[in-house]
Amino acid sequence: MTLRTQGETPLDKLVDLLDLETIEVDIFRGKQPTEALQRVFGGQVAGQALVAAGRTVPADRPVHSLHAYFLRPGDPEIPIVYEVDRIRDGRSFTTRRVVAIQHGKPIFNLSASFQLVETGIEHSTPMPDVPAPETLQRLEDRMKPYHHEMDGWYSRRRPIDVRYVGDPPRVAKDTGYRAATSRVWMRADGTLPDDPLLHVCAMTFASDMTLLDSTLLNHGLAWGAGDVVGASLDHAMWFHRPFRADEWWLYDQESPWAGASRGLARGSIYTRDGQLAVSVVQEGLLRTPSR
Repeated sequence: MTLRTQGETPLDKLVDLLDLETIEVDIFRGKQPTEALQRVFGGQVAGQALVAAGRTVPADRPVHSLHAYFLRPGDPEIPIVYEVDRIRDGRSFTTRRVVAIQHGKPIFNLSASFQLVETGIEHSTPMPDVPAPETLQRLEDRMKPYHHEMDGWYSRRRPIDVRYVGDPPRVAKDTGYRAATSRVWMRADGTLPDDPLLHVCAMTFASDMTLLDSTLLNHGLAWGAGDVVGASLDHAMWFHRPFRADEWWLYDQESPWAGASRGLARGSIYTRDGQLAVSVVQEGLLRTPSR
């Protein structure tokens, strides 16, 4: 990812992208990358909105959930303004609503809840048994045969190191691999500062990168191949435990349903030692012009 600001690596530029400018009390402005995009990447606006919400909450209350709707395509040529509404400050929970605005209209709406750290009963679904990330190719290496497609998007270096356990949709389209699941190892491609909010927001950014893949694989479709047009409609995340986004985590993704030009995807994010750290649900628009 290339930004309009200085930075040595894609991760440096992601950190800068998540460093919002404060322009008034509870009003923030977010930068844009310089990539030739038709609309703003959903993970970007979600991550920036969560930064805005988190900056109005005491540090001893980490975020535990977010629910968001993508209302209009974002314009990648101008900054995004984020307005924060301090809905509630309770004894244990804090709630914030954030509206992202461009051209005087809301393009994105996010509700986020923060909680004082407490203890209680614990259980979680175990992490699936998959190959270690070191045994898998980086996405840009895996996609070298397709480097000429999508203006080089497949083969460019990213702020997030992505390694598919199975075939990415574009590869699966050629190999014939069919499944309603997708498993991907990820981590920030470098070392992040220790700010816990930054790690959560980097994870939020990355959570939108591959989740809808599971809606395509079962149908032999692929992004950028001309047979499907998609966009995120809504996105929800629950943060269960602390984690570092610059250490390996497994994104176990599945699609239980698709229909009505929409697809539903669920994801479970596990730390390298097998702890369930985040749960994600997303619905996306899936239109197939050729069918």
